[in-house]
Order: sequence, then structure tokens, then C-alpha cells
Amino acid sequence: MTHVFVADDLVAAFRAEGEIVIVGASLAGLRAAEALREQGFRGSLTLIGDEPHEPYDRPPLSKQVLKGWVPADHTKLPRMRAIDADWRLGVAATGLDRANRQVLLATGEKVFYNRLLIATGVRARPWFNPEEAALNGVFTLRTCADAARLQAALQAHPRRVLIVGAGFIGSEMASVCCDLGLPVTVAERADAPLVGALGGVIGDIAAKMQRDAGVDLRTGVSVQALEGDTDGHLRRARLSDETTLDVDVVVASLGSIRNVEWLEDAQLATGFWGVACDAGCRAFDINGVVTDNIFVAGDVARAPHVLYDYQFLSLEHWDNAVFGAEVAATNMINLETGRRPHLPLPSFWSGQFGVNIKGVGVCSFGDEIVFTQGSPADHRFAAAYGRRGRIVGAVTFNHGKWLPYYGAMIERSAPFPPPPPGYDKAGDLTPMPARFPDPRVPTGIPDVVLTGHDPTSRGAEFRPKTS
Repeated sequence: MTHVFVADDLVAAFRAEGEIVIVGASLAGLRAAEALREQGFRGSLTLIGDEPHEPYDRPPLSKQVLKGWVPADHTKLPRMRAIDADWRLGVAATGLDRANRQVLLATGEKVFYNRLLIATGVRARPWFNPEEAALNGVFTLRTCADAARLQAALQAHPRRVLIVGAGFIGSEMASVCCDLGLPVTVAERADAPLVGALGGVIGDIAAKMQRDAGVDLRTGVSVQALEGDTDGHLRRARLSDETTLDVDVVVASLGSIRNVEWLEDAQLATGFWGVACDAGCRAFDINGVVTDNIFVAGDVARAPHVLYDYQFLSLEHWDNAVFGAEVAATNMINLETGRRPHLPLPSFWSGQFGVNIKGVGVCSFGDEIVFTQGSPADHRFAAAYGRRGRIVGAVTFNHGKWLPYYGAMIERSAPFPPPPPGYDKAGDLTPMPARFPDPRVPTGIPDVVLTGHDPTSRGAEFRPKTS
């Protein structure tokens, strides 16, 4: 009985005491802090964020904020409970001293931790030419400050808006421009919008949606250069098909960069795709050894998933940040037997051109697709993705109520093609190639330390630990 009492006391002390530092004061950082307090952590809690703002919601920035419905500084995240934290906002973390358990700040300060959560997220990939990026009229969209500047530019009624990149964010911004009555061109290097996430079959439908809405969609082209006048204002864009566009606003929607540079000397498994961790959110070092006191959550995390051949997945999804933060918080204050895994079934949504697009699973893991419900021609359907005879993902257009049905099949590795749902059955239930881009064609050279075992992964690097 004495041994049990001592053990219980140690567990209680571990849960409640100590100093926890969270680097990243956005969605994942805030929800982790709330979960720590909710579960009884009474020790010191510090949140460090490079933006001066309190945590805010980012999805409205490309929709309601750009339309002018909501001011950019009015998307503050609701607080679920008091967290009694030391907030260090507007100051960036510049390094991590694991030997002394200290986070180094841009101010020169050093913040000690017993346990650390890395939740530094991603930033928008900037325009490739710094001089062109500095032109008045060239934008990216990631922060509320970005959204405020872009919204003001759209309200000034530019002659034409050029959006470079037709992923979800780029497509949503094109939809906003149409709603505002602005002439808009979208330049996309791939054959259609959304092909990276949803493949060419769905991409063809997305392309028709854009063109039907009046978007000047240019596929298979890239933007070679931006030109400005003598006052530094954007005036033209030159495309790879040798055409020139007169534009006042360019939005570079070129994807994200994981915020891992501050960890360069920390000997953690960091790289192009983020910080590698196990399914319990514990970070790996560069040789694949799990750490005991460093955890990762949100967009910057990269973890193996049992449903996807244990490959490491990096997810920029809202719910992944929330649920990953809660699991990380739980595991930070529990010993081994009290810990639990973060094995999310990824889900996402996007509103564009009057269509509500929702998805579940990892659609790009599949190589086949079948329309199971509704009518693609009417932009109201459900489609499932398969790989090696099992369902791995699904997408719906204006048919989102069926998403839990497909999610449940993905979770139990149901066969592909899936059984007919018995309601609103599609006319043709024949699977076809999903037409995803070849993953071996690099869009950037990844400098990854831990890549998983996908044979198409590139750039694996071994760096022995230095003394």
C-alpha cells in the first residue's frame, strides 16, 4: 500500500507542478493551454507568439474578412476557460537549448521549461522575387494584418486581380473577387484547381465552376515576373505562355512554409515538412529517438498514422490543431499509462462559388475515385477515394451531411469501391483513376530529416549527433 501511495503522489505532482512553455500562440497553443488547466495543471504556463495579437481564427480571413463582412481584427478565438498564463506576444523564439531546457527569444531572454510544446505553425510562402514582392499591390494571405491590407486593396476596385495558385485558399479568394464584382485571373501551374488535394477528376469540376462564375482561369501556366511603375506600384504580370496581364493586385497563394528555422541547432527531426513526432505528439530527435519532454501540435507537427501505412502526415487542418493540442496537453502531464494517441481522421471544408466542399480522410493517398451519390454535373455529389481495395478518403460537394457515413467506413478500412449508400445513388458507380500529380515531381526541394518509408520521398538526410 505504501508503494501505491508514493506512486500516486508522484503522478499527482507530475500532473500539477512544473514549468510548461508553449511556443506558438495561435489555435493549437491556446487550446493546449486551456486543456492543461482543465486537466489540473497548476504550475507555471508561458505562451510565446511572434504576432502581437491574441490568438485569432484564420479560416474567416479568406472569406468573411475579404468580403468586408467582418473586420480583420474581429476574429479573436473564444476562450474556453481562464488559463492564468504569462503571455509573451510580439516576440519570436529564435532558438532551443535542449541541454539547459531553455527557449531563446529575440529579445535575448531565455525561458526555462520542464516540458515544451512546439506549436509554431506555418507562414505563407512569399513571392519568389523579393524586389517584385515589395511592389505596392503584391500580397500573401496568412495573418490578420495580411487580410486587412488585402481587403482594403479589393475595396479600392482594382482593374484586375491576379491570384497565383488555385489551391483551396486561392480558389476561395477568386470566389470572393467574383462576389465583389472584380475581374479576376487565376494562374495555376497544374492542369486544374485543387488537384493536389483532390486529384484531376475533381479538379476538372472545380475548373468548370470557376469559369462558369466568370474567372479567367489559366492552367498549365506560371507567372514569370511582375512589373511595376516608377512609383513602385504593381502594373503588369508576365506569364509563361508569353501573355501579359494589366493588374493592380496580385495575391501569391503558393502554399506554406513550416516555422522550424528556430530549431536549427536543437538536434530535433525538423525539416521541410515540419517537426516529426510519434502518435502521442512527442518529438523525435534527428536519429529517430523519441524525446521525453518536448511535444508538437498543429500545422508544424508531422506524425505517423495507422490508417495510412504509418506514413508521416502533415496536416494543415483546423480540427487537427485543436485535437492534437488536446492530446499533447494530456500527454504532457501524464506518465506512460495515462497517455493517449492522436490519430485524427482528417477533415476539411471550403466554401467557394456557391458550393460547400467538405472532405474526410486523406484523399491524395488514394489512386482511384468513384462517384457514389448525387450528380457531378449539378455540383451536388459524394465521391470516395480508394487504394489497394479499401476506402481512404471522401469528398462532398453540397452533400456534407453524408460525410460521417464515409468517415466511419474509412476508420474501419471498408472495401473500395464502397457499397452503394441506398440513397441518392450516382448514375455511374465505376471507379476511375483519381489523377493526382506525380509525387516525385518536386515543387520545392525538401530538406527532411525523417521522411517515413514512402519510396517517393526525397531528400532524406542523416546527420549524426555532434558533441
